[in-house]
Amino acid sequence: MTLLHRPDKPRVAIIGGGIIGMAIGWRLAQSGASVDIFDRATAGQGATRAAAGMLAAGVEAEPGEQRLLPLCLESQARWPGFAAELEVLTGLPVGLRTEGTLVVASTRDEVELLRANYEFQRGLGLDLTWLSGAAAKEKEPFLNPRTAAGVFSAKDGQVDNRLAGAALRVALEKTGARLHEGVDVTGLDVQTGRVTGLILGERTIPADTVVLAAGAWSRLIPGQASPPPVRPVKGQMMSLSMDLGNPLLTHVVWAPKCYLVPRADGTLIIGATTEEKGFDAQMTAGGVLALLDAAWRALPGVEELPVKEMWVGHRPGCRDDAPILGPSAGLDGLVLATGHHRNGILLAPITADAISCLVLTGRVDPHIAPFGAGRFDAARAA
Repeated sequence: MTLLHRPDKPRVAIIGGGIIGMAIGWRLAQSGASVDIFDRATAGQGATRAAAGMLAAGVEAEPGEQRLLPLCLESQARWPGFAAELEVLTGLPVGLRTEGTLVVASTRDEVELLRANYEFQRGLGLDLTWLSGAAAKEKEPFLNPRTAAGVFSAKDGQVDNRLAGAALRVALEKTGARLHEGVDVTGLDVQTGRVTGLILGERTIPADTVVLAAGAWSRLIPGQASPPPVRPVKGQMMSLSMDLGNPLLTHVVWAPKCYLVPRADGTLIIGATTEEKGFDAQMTAGGVLALLDAAWRALPGVEELPVKEMWVGHRPGCRDDAPILGPSAGLDGLVLATGHHRNGILLAPITADAISCLVLTGRVDPHIAPFGAGRFDAARAA
């Protein structure tokens, strides 16, 4: 492992090589920082690989998460520029698609819930369109004939998260950042209340700033004064193979109890369960059954498609389903960028921009100010 450092460059060590850690590292390296990223396994192959890549700030807006919406909308707006910059630098595609997203309902109860969500989201100022069942099926002809209503969000789309992860690896190399894989961070080097580097077994790696972006593993890094309240939320997912010449689906579709994400290569992703089972990585018969049943009810033709892949991911869940972004509440020199839950892909551009700005200037971007670690201390005090 070679760590090169020029005295005129700030040294930044990033724990975690998912899309969040890699995007932050890329932005910092672009700005002239000396960047080293440490991942316990293979960069981009954890929650980043397991995701579906939906950029769904609109249709995912839920009651109780109003504070999160401006952050999601801002990051969604930055994705086209972020994707274009990555593609120009690396020559690799990231699969950004902007056809829009469709939410569908079939039964009376589902339609009533869809209507309630639609009215809530419209009340937040989101640009959504109510569709009859017939109009929804005009957009997606292979939907269940019983589809009774839909909501269309023209601004919600998707990116191929696996392609984006691969492009970020190349971007890091091209900007001079160093990626260290299969490395366990065994502690933080702390001197008089300030983090001054990382401990890797018997080695100490000096750093001016350490960024904790280890996703669901963030609270397990030893040496933290106040570990972030992040936990793993298990999700089972699968993919099928569509006929490229006549795909069953062209838009991202949200249906009761599942979502369906069509890729340009004919892959159809079906996700995802939500399970509080720690780091359990087993696919289960019940999980697969639930996914296939929900997908079949929305898109009956899936029963004819070959199964391509099945996998498990671990979302970094937080108490309020919002990320933890900003300085550590307990240690100087430690910056947190974790707890993104289901929004890690969506929030990558704004997180990268805001955290790199914080590291380089000490300024907290107003977009992330509501999501500091101190909000949990305030909640306990109240």
